[in-house]
Amino acid sequence: MIARLDRMLGATMGAMQWLALPLVLLLFLQWPLRDLVRCCSREANDLGQIFFALFVAASITAATRAGTHLAADALAQHYSPRIRHMLRKAGALFGLVPWAAFVLVASKPTVLSSVAVFEAFPDTANPGYFLIKLAVWVMALMVLAQTLVLVAQPMPQDDV
Repeated sequence: MIARLDRMLGATMGAMQWLALPLVLLLFLQWPLRDLVRCCSREANDLGQIFFALFVAASITAATRAGTHLAADALAQHYSPRIRHMLRKAGALFGLVPWAAFVLVASKPTVLSSVAVFEAFPDTANPGYFLIKLAVWVMALMVLAQTLVLVAQPMPQDDV
């Protein structure tokens, strides 16, 4: 089950990294759409905000998967692989889990009310603003799933 969760997170990270391309394209197109075409720049901005929220939601977990999120490598590189592994697990359990749980609980009223009414963007009334708020839960749930994967990893053997 943990291996399947790990593969699923890897596939999700692989897919969500591609959100950067349409995000950059939409940001680039805002100026010509506004000044030359005189149409759709606000829609491009709204869609770009959705892509950005989902991209950032995935980036936290991607950093943790890459071992860069909780890394204070200047000292830790001198530790044994077992100690580094235990520090990563402790950092995830005592840092990421409480943070993700707090995010889920504290944002519950906001996210649920936004999703319930399919909240639109306030300035443009374009649909999809609820996706930005839902991305908060996506981020927290992916962090929790990655923590499960990390905690389930076997302890590396020290080189003797």
